[in-house]
Amino acid sequence: MTTLYTQKRGERTEPTHLSAYRLMWMLVTFDLPVETKKQRAAATKFRQFLLDQGFEMSQFSNYLRLVNGQEQFETHVRRIESNLPDRGDIFIFQFTDRQYENIVRFSDQSRRERKKNPCQIALF
Repeated sequence: MTTLYTQKRGERTEPTHLSAYRLMWMLVTFDLPVETKKQRAAATKFRQFLLDQGFEMSQFSNYLRLVNGQEQFETHVRRIESNLPDRGDIFIFQFTDRQYENIVRFSDQSRRERKKNPCQIALF
């Protein structure tokens, strides 16, 4: 379980417990053509759109975002669909917060420690 704390006018409210199986991560990965100036501009515009929508870049063509359930996931999929570039491939993956915790990561030929999900999220 993840504990969600909210703040209202500087006061911290009672915690709300959310299931790690309800919280989901969206992974948007894409391969966009960048051979012409117009294609590079379209790719940059798409990456900027994802950042504006609250996605965080994990690698150059991989963007992550935490969403609260299937309905919010579908909302973001529709927004992405309405802002697709003319050409290229885009994949959207979804997995639970619990599955995200189990991602195995290698960096510089060594295994990195698992990322621990935050035990609390503060919303303002």
